[in-house]
Amino acid sequence: MKQNKHDRILLAHGGGGKLSDELIRKYMPVPTLDLKPLEEFYTKAGDAGIVRGFVWGDQAGCWQHAACLMDITELILKAMDDPAWVHQLLKILLDKKLHTKTVEAGAADQLFINTAGIGTMLDGVDLGFERISAGDKIILSGTIGDHGMTIMSLREDIKFKSQMKSDCAAIANLTCKLLKNSDGIKFMRDPTRGGLAATLNEISKQTRLTVQISEADIPVNPTVRAAADMLGFDVLNIANEGKFVAVVSPDCADDCLNICRNHPLGKQAALIGQITETTDLPLVEMATKIGGKRVVQMPYGRELPRIC
Repeated sequence: MKQNKHDRILLAHGGGGKLSDELIRKYMPVPTLDLKPLEEFYTKAGDAGIVRGFVWGDQAGCWQHAACLMDITELILKAMDDPAWVHQLLKILLDKKLHTKTVEAGAADQLFINTAGIGTMLDGVDLGFERISAGDKIILSGTIGDHGMTIMSLREDIKFKSQMKSDCAAIANLTCKLLKNSDGIKFMRDPTRGGLAATLNEISKQTRLTVQISEADIPVNPTVRAAADMLGFDVLNIANEGKFVAVVSPDCADDCLNICRNHPLGKQAALIGQITETTDLPLVEMATKIGGKRVVQMPYGRELPRIC
């Protein structure tokens, strides 16, 4: 009997597009983490510390996965009462992480390094899909496609007259500056795997609103554009490593744009579109440079070779 192509994990499932979304929603549903119990417990615990020494060599990301699967307060108390049980849970999650990495067949005998970061919440910041509404503006912090096309050219030894450079950068300083100086920011997301197209489609899908963007307003390095066109790639689907997409209220859009452009990592920031009410089905629609309209679809699978 012929096997259905979705009966096994494909390399494309790790591409950040439609297949990735379907896989996660079907087999790895994760409830939203309720931060209120953690905040209350932290206030009560003070500087005594609440999450020290329970991972014992496993990845920090496994602790965060565990905190998403059960109430954070319960997990912390469980780690105090029965650390061996928590350690076993983290080992199971680590095994899951190692076995759900999608790589080329025969490549899984190599070394994989998985990292995770722990951050702090800024006071008064409230970001989420539920805050987005019709009329909100969309800001892109700079050019797209730089990282993906740079890695592609180096990996395949493709030479271009003008040298491309990855946009890989730590953007926390810029995003924190935005959040501290504007109360109109509703949502932020980095358009990494799946590119700008995946990020905008996720916004549309989660909010049930339509996203309208302008091709002429999306900043793209000319060399990256030429390389993508030559190789047959859609620049909207190419991964970025030092950019972010922000959805902001219309009354603060200009101020947010000025903050970005006055920062070294946001000099080419642009207002690329807006959120509108949906008349039929929610979608991402782009006004093209030649005056037409194009529906920007969620990338299906892996368009470029895996970068990370």
